[in-house]
Amino acid sequence: MPRDLHPRLLRGFVATAETLHFGRAAERLHLAQQALSRDVRALERTLGVDLFTRTTRRVELTPQGQRLLPKVRQLLALHDEIAAGPDAGPLLVDLNSAVSGADLTADRLLAAARAALPGGELLARYHGGLAAAASELLAHRLDVSFGRFAGLPAELRAELAQRPVRLEPMAVLLPLAHPLAGYQQVPLAALAGHPVDICAGNPATTEWAELGRRLLDQHGLAASAPHTPPVGEAELAHYLARHGEAMLTTTGGPAVPGAVTRPLVEPVPLSLVSLVHRPGFRHPGLDELLAASAALGEREGWLRRPPASWLPAADAALLDRAGTGR
Repeated sequence: MPRDLHPRLLRGFVATAETLHFGRAAERLHLAQQALSRDVRALERTLGVDLFTRTTRRVELTPQGQRLLPKVRQLLALHDEIAAGPDAGPLLVDLNSAVSGADLTADRLLAAARAALPGGELLARYHGGLAAAASELLAHRLDVSFGRFAGLPAELRAELAQRPVRLEPMAVLLPLAHPLAGYQQVPLAALAGHPVDICAGNPATTEWAELGRRLLDQHGLAASAPHTPPVGEAELAHYLARHGEAMLTTTGGPAVPGAVTRPLVEPVPLSLVSLVHRPGFRHPGLDELLAASAALGEREGWLRRPPASWLPAADAALLDRAGTGR
């Protein structure tokens, strides 16, 4: 009998496999849950195998489904590449940073997507802030960016699509002469009397400054006066030496000469990083970025919220809507 492997059926399978929840998968695909269930059943009948085991409490991939998933992802990526045509152009990816680092979320996802799509052209841009990148996305001057989606104005959030990717523990970048530089971990209470630079002087990163302000206000801490932001690692080292203040950052960034990065604790503050793009935008490179975020997130627990952590309610709501809040 003929086998109808329509991409819609395959996309329904992948979304369900990645979320292990028919409701959340249907929401991702903008389908009714009943329609998605019907598509998955149709694919199972066409292939003659069960792809999922279903109970009233959970959905799991069968061994056949686990073997099929990477093949379907490859097939869909090839389909999208062909459908885009030879003139689809490169994917312009803003890494939301003025520096690169081995464990920075966007850098890792870009490297994984490039490895999975060796014939594609994924070009990195360093705009250094989601607030600035959002307007570039809407103007089609960027295709993908990363950052704290909940910190954008509501009118921008309404025009963009996002996928939660990683809960990044926050830290402080300290000049070596700073009184707290000798700590291996910095309790939030220890920052009392030490103003914290939340990059409030950078109009490109207002979403980050808003997060920093929430954190400091809720723990009775003070932000430093806004400064003109540095660009690049060398300028960042001069900036820290000149101002001598703790700078709010996340763990995993590159080493900065004359400074140390110390994780914050008691509680551990978290920054929710999302992958952001235009609604309806399709590109093989975007598919690979999303696949890499799902794979790395599952393997390394990127969206598992640790105990005794701090996360703003707006960010927690994004996790809950995506079905990843824990």
